Amino acid sequence: MAELRTLVLMRHGKSGYPEGTPDHDRPLADRGRREATLAGRWIAENVGNIDAVICSTATRTRETLIATGIDAPVRFEQRIYGGSPEEIFEEIALTEAAVSTLLIVGHAPGIPWTALELASKNESSAIDAINVKFPTSAIAVLTTAAPWADLGPGMASLTQFHVPRETTD
Repeated sequence: MAELRTLVLMRHGKSGYPEGTPDHDRPLADRGRREATLAGRWIAENVGNIDAVICSTATRTRETLIATGIDAPVRFEQRIYGGSPEEIFEEIALTEAAVSTLLIVGHAPGIPWTALELASKNESSAIDAINVKFPTSAIAVLTTAAPWADLGPGMASLTQFHVPRETTD
């Protein structure tokens, strides 16, 4: 039986809009840092150890990754910024075979579209939720038996979709 791999797709936290700042350089807002921290806790509790990370080069994705507290080898890739599912698949394909759990921190629409492409043969409430909205700091968790180099449309199961938000009592 083939080993299952886990792919975690995360959208960056809520960003700020400082006047005169180019899109690529926009930082996280305070809310974005808080929710990215919650996302990191959720990943640790529900996914476990992350073996490797591919992160967009944008400031807000880098700050999101830092706020998660995830400590894994990171590859920063310009193509994730504005990347299509095909471009994201190409970056995933470069992942070492020994990596069991891979996290990608990126942007909409590339991250949600990649989740939907990978899980295109599935039917679930998680897919329905992603089709409605993939908000900032949201996380899609997929599993696959395919090697990273071969991963493509319809080759994964969407197992979880989570939107980390602060709760007030």
